[in-house]
Amino acid sequence: MHATHESFGRAFALPVPDTNPAPPLVMRLARDFGAAWVTETDVAEWSAGGGDRVVLLAGDPVRFPEGQDVAAVLPELMKAFPQRFQLAVVPRDNEDAVARRYGSQRWPTLLFFRDGQYVTAIAGMQDWDVYLQGVAAALTLPPSRPPTIGIPVVSQSGQASDSSCH
Repeated sequence: MHATHESFGRAFALPVPDTNPAPPLVMRLARDFGAAWVTETDVAEWSAGGGDRVVLLAGDPVRFPEGQDVAAVLPELMKAFPQRFQLAVVPRDNEDAVARRYGSQRWPTLLFFRDGQYVTAIAGMQDWDVYLQGVAAALTLPPSRPPTIGIPVVSQSGQASDSSCH
Protein backbone atom coordinates (compact mmCIF):
# COMPACT_ATOMS: atom_id res chain seq x y z
CA MET A 1 0.00 0.00 0.00
CA HIS A 2 1.30 3.48 -0.82
CA ALA A 3 0.11 6.92 0.21
CA THR A 4 0.82 9.90 -2.03
CA HIS A 5 0.88 13.57 -1.11
CA GLU A 6 1.68 16.51 -3.39
CA SER A 7 3.86 19.33 -2.08
CA PHE A 8 5.28 22.01 -4.39
CA GLY A 9 4.89 19.65 -7.32
CA ARG A 10 6.75 16.85 -5.59
CA ALA A 11 4.79 13.81 -4.54
CA PHE A 12 5.60 12.14 -1.25
CA ALA A 13 4.88 8.46 -1.87
CA LEU A 14 5.81 6.35 1.06
CA PRO A 15 4.82 2.76 1.66
CA VAL A 16 3.02 2.00 4.87
CA PRO A 17 5.45 -0.37 6.56
CA ASP A 18 4.34 -4.00 6.37
CA THR A 19 6.31 -4.98 9.47
CA ASN A 20 4.58 -2.48 11.76
CA PRO A 21 1.44 -1.18 10.06
CA ALA A 22 -0.26 1.92 11.32
CA PRO A 23 -3.43 1.57 13.38
CA PRO A 24 -6.73 2.00 11.50
CA LEU A 25 -7.45 5.56 12.69
CA VAL A 26 -3.99 6.73 11.60
CA MET A 27 -4.40 4.95 8.25
CA ARG A 28 -7.77 6.72 7.91
CA LEU A 29 -6.04 10.12 8.21
CA ALA A 30 -3.94 9.32 5.15
CA ARG A 31 -6.68 7.58 3.20
CA ASP A 32 -9.63 9.89 3.88
CA PHE A 33 -8.16 13.21 4.98
CA GLY A 34 -5.09 13.66 2.79
CA ALA A 35 -2.41 13.21 5.45
CA ALA A 36 1.05 12.58 4.02
CA TRP A 37 3.28 9.78 5.31
CA VAL A 38 6.61 11.23 6.47
CA THR A 39 9.69 9.69 8.04
CA GLU A 40 12.71 11.09 9.85
CA THR A 41 14.47 11.45 6.49
CA ASP A 42 11.81 13.62 4.82
CA VAL A 43 9.82 15.32 7.60
CA ALA A 44 11.93 18.49 7.26
CA GLU A 45 11.41 18.60 3.49
CA TRP A 46 7.66 18.03 3.87
CA SER A 47 7.34 20.69 6.57
CA ALA A 48 9.14 23.16 4.28
CA GLY A 49 6.39 22.78 1.68
CA GLY A 50 4.79 26.07 2.74
CA GLY A 51 2.26 27.26 5.27
CA ASP A 52 1.26 25.64 8.53
CA ARG A 53 1.79 21.92 8.85
CA VAL A 54 1.02 19.43 11.60
CA VAL A 55 2.69 16.05 12.17
CA LEU A 56 1.00 13.42 14.32
CA LEU A 57 3.14 11.17 16.48
CA ALA A 58 0.44 8.78 17.67
CA GLY A 59 2.66 6.36 19.55
CA ASP A 60 2.17 2.67 20.16
CA PRO A 61 -1.61 2.08 20.26
CA VAL A 62 -1.30 -0.46 23.10
CA ARG A 63 0.90 1.67 25.36
CA PHE A 64 -0.67 5.00 24.39
CA PRO A 65 -4.29 4.39 23.33
CA GLU A 66 -5.00 8.13 23.52
CA GLY A 67 -2.97 8.44 20.30
CA GLN A 68 -5.94 6.88 18.54
CA ASP A 69 -8.23 9.43 20.19
CA VAL A 70 -6.05 12.22 18.77
CA ALA A 71 -6.20 10.56 15.33
CA ALA A 72 -10.00 10.53 15.64
CA VAL A 73 -10.14 14.21 16.71
CA LEU A 74 -7.78 15.55 14.02
CA PRO A 75 -10.43 15.60 11.23
CA GLU A 76 -12.64 17.68 13.53
CA LEU A 77 -9.76 20.07 14.20
CA MET A 78 -9.25 20.32 10.43
CA LYS A 79 -12.92 21.30 10.11
CA ALA A 80 -12.61 23.84 12.93
CA PHE A 81 -9.61 25.41 11.16
CA PRO A 82 -10.51 24.93 7.48
CA GLN A 83 -7.62 25.15 5.02
CA ARG A 84 -5.31 26.34 7.82
CA PHE A 85 -2.88 23.42 7.96
CA GLN A 86 -1.76 20.33 6.14
CA LEU A 87 -1.36 17.08 8.00
CA ALA A 88 1.22 14.30 8.05
CA VAL A 89 1.48 11.07 9.97
CA VAL A 90 4.59 9.10 10.84
CA PRO A 91 4.81 5.31 10.52
CA ARG A 92 5.30 3.64 13.91
CA ASP A 93 8.82 2.48 13.07
CA ASN A 94 9.90 6.09 12.45
CA GLU A 95 8.13 7.86 15.32
CA ASP A 96 10.97 7.56 17.84
CA ALA A 97 13.46 9.16 15.44
CA VAL A 98 11.09 12.03 14.58
CA ALA A 99 10.26 12.53 18.27
CA ARG A 100 13.98 12.74 19.15
CA ARG A 101 14.65 15.16 16.31
CA TYR A 102 12.02 17.61 17.60
CA GLY A 103 12.39 17.00 21.33
CA SER A 104 9.05 15.28 21.84
CA GLN A 105 9.01 13.16 24.98
CA ARG A 106 5.31 12.39 25.35
CA TRP A 107 2.86 10.34 23.31
CA PRO A 108 0.77 11.30 21.45
CA THR A 109 2.09 14.63 20.16
CA LEU A 110 1.11 17.06 17.43
CA LEU A 111 4.16 18.88 16.05
CA PHE A 112 3.44 22.25 14.43
CA PHE A 113 5.60 23.75 11.66
CA ARG A 114 5.38 26.85 9.51
CA ASP A 115 7.30 27.18 6.26
CA GLY A 116 9.73 24.50 7.38
CA GLN A 117 10.38 25.89 10.84
CA TYR A 118 9.33 24.25 14.09
CA VAL A 119 6.66 26.24 15.95
CA THR A 120 5.42 24.21 18.92
CA ALA A 121 3.90 20.93 20.05
CA ILE A 122 0.71 19.87 21.77
CA ALA A 123 1.23 16.67 23.74
CA GLY A 124 -1.39 14.25 24.98
CA MET A 125 -5.12 14.03 24.42
CA GLN A 126 -6.87 17.29 25.32
CA ASP A 127 -10.42 18.43 26.01
CA TRP A 128 -12.03 19.97 22.92
CA ASP A 129 -11.82 23.58 24.19
CA VAL A 130 -8.16 23.10 25.14
CA TYR A 131 -7.45 21.74 21.65
CA LEU A 132 -9.21 24.66 19.99
CA GLN A 133 -7.22 27.17 22.05
CA GLY A 134 -3.96 25.27 21.57
CA VAL A 135 -4.30 24.90 17.81
CA ALA A 136 -5.41 28.55 17.44
CA ALA A 137 -2.32 29.62 19.38
CA ALA A 138 -0.02 27.28 17.43
CA LEU A 139 -1.27 28.74 14.15
CA THR A 140 -0.28 32.25 15.27
CA LEU A 141 2.90 31.64 17.28
CA PRO A 142 6.22 32.54 15.67
CA PRO A 143 8.64 29.72 14.84
CA SER A 144 10.82 28.61 17.74
CA ARG A 145 13.65 26.25 18.50
CA PRO A 146 12.58 22.63 19.06
CA PRO A 147 13.13 21.51 22.66
CA THR A 148 15.78 18.98 21.64
CA ILE A 149 18.55 17.90 23.93
CA GLY A 150 21.38 20.40 23.65
CA ILE A 151 25.04 19.69 23.07
CA PRO A 152 27.04 20.21 26.26
CA VAL A 153 29.42 23.15 26.23
CA VAL A 154 33.03 22.09 26.81
CA SER A 155 35.29 24.53 28.61
CA GLN A 156 38.89 25.19 27.61
CA SER A 157 39.95 22.70 30.28
CA GLY A 158 37.96 20.02 28.45
CA GLN A 159 35.30 19.69 31.16
CA ALA A 160 31.65 19.59 30.14
CA SER A 161 29.45 22.21 31.76
CA ASP A 162 25.74 22.14 32.49
CA SER A 163 25.11 25.28 30.44
CA SER A 164 24.09 25.03 26.82
CA CYS A 165 24.75 27.26 23.88
CA HIS A 166 21.72 29.17 22.52
